[in-house]
Formats: sequence, C-alpha cells, structure tokens
Amino acid sequence: MSTTDTTTDSTGDTNNVGANLNGVKDRIAKCVENCNREEGSVRLVAVSKTKPVELLMEVYEAGQRHFGENYAQELMTKAETMPSDIQWHFIGPLQSNKAAPLVKSLGLQKLACIESVSTLKLANKLNNAVTSLLASQSDDDDTSEEMRKTLGIYIQVNTSGEESKSGINGADQAASLAAEIRSSCPNLNIKGLMTIGAPGDYSCFDSLVECRAKVADVLGVDAEKDLELSMGMSGDFEEAIARGATSVRVGSTIFGARDYTKKS
Repeated sequence: MSTTDTTTDSTGDTNNVGANLNGVKDRIAKCVENCNREEGSVRLVAVSKTKPVELLMEVYEAGQRHFGENYAQELMTKAETMPSDIQWHFIGPLQSNKAAPLVKSLGLQKLACIESVSTLKLANKLNNAVTSLLASQSDDDDTSEEMRKTLGIYIQVNTSGEESKSGINGADQAASLAAEIRSSCPNLNIKGLMTIGAPGDYSCFDSLVECRAKVADVLGVDAEKDLELSMGMSGDFEEAIARGATSVRVGSTIFGARDYTKKS
C-alpha cells in the first residue's frame, strides 16, 4: 500500500525547484481566492520522498517549512541534517515497530503530524512512544512550558474503496476509531482526516468531508474549525481545495519525477 502520487503529467523541472514551489503557491492562492476562502487557509506540504537533501534545501531556502515523507528511516535521516524549524509530516504507511524510533528521533517539535493512522494498534504505539519521550524529558531543565505535549495525527480514510489504498473504510469506522483514540491515547491530538483518493475521482474528496462531519459529531468538536482535511496531490490539489482541503500534499510538481529504483 502506498501514498504515492501516481500523476505523471504534473512534474516540475528538477533544476528549478524554487520556482516550482512559488508556482504551486500561486496556484493555491488563486484557488483559495476563487473559492472565497480565507487567505492562508490551505497549507502546502512539499512531498520530498526519495529526493536528496540538496533539493529539499533549495525548497527550504525558497520559504517552505512543511515537508512530507513516506519512509520512516528516510525521514529520520533527513531530519538529522535539515534545519530544526522544519515541520515534518509522515504520510506513508507506518509499521508499528517504527513508531517509537520515529517519535524519539524527531521529537514533538519537529514531527508535526502522522497523517496515516488507520488502526488503534498504531495509535497506541504512537501514544506509548510519546509517553516515553515525555518521561525522558521530565528532568530536562531546558524543556519549555510552550513545547508540544501531544503528537498530531490524521485519521486516514480509504475513500475510493481500492484495495491498493491504505486507510479505514467509511465514516462510521472513522468515527469509531476517533472515539477509541480519544479515550485511550491522551498523548495524541486528532487534528483531522487524510485521504489519497482515486485519480480523477473527485467524489473521494466529498466523501472525506462527510467523514469529517461524523468524526466531529462523535468528538463533540466543530468540523470546519477543529478538524483539518489533508487531500489533494500534484494532479488534483486545486480540485481538493475547491472541495474543502486545508492541507495539500504536492511532490512531483515541485521536485520533479521520482526515482524509486533504490526503494524496496
């Protein structure tokens, strides 16, 4: 299962990633304006999986601070050398045995969100990892009161029904999982929902909006104010914004086509 952006006709020029980034930002801003949404209401996550640190730094220097990675080890390695103010989003399937190393390596200040939580088992692993991290920091005199105390997560929903896609199935199951996580994982903050969707099937975005409404009802929160929607990639992020996305994951349009030959 993969969160790979399968779009092949929306790749950017690898030699000019800074300009690519600005182009995407301009398109987002125009779409937000056309939809009569508030300026700055959509976050751009630059999906940098398989890309070298040199390219990431060009995008960073062009002003980008939110980056998305699919592979735990790759994320941990990049975070060691990249600037500390980067907010990392983990957007791929996360094996439960990688939860603790990932949380410990990045900490709560760098690891902005795990966007791909679809089981209580993974949620519990992440919750326990945060518990251990906070315990290890309890005697640190430099720990600020303003530091994050919880790890942000999105519940990933399979809105297309495809077996090749990760995620929990349907609004009822998403709401049930959200309730279980809230009751058993105090160190996790349910920030919203995420989906990949089927290429060209924009109804998947509408389905995530419906899921959010049910999850918000179960959690007793305001759907639009309290729960984000991570949906839309290089080939369809404008359609996703038009349907309510608050976070879009754009990779190839910024970084160019990917090379997976070195990935297992």
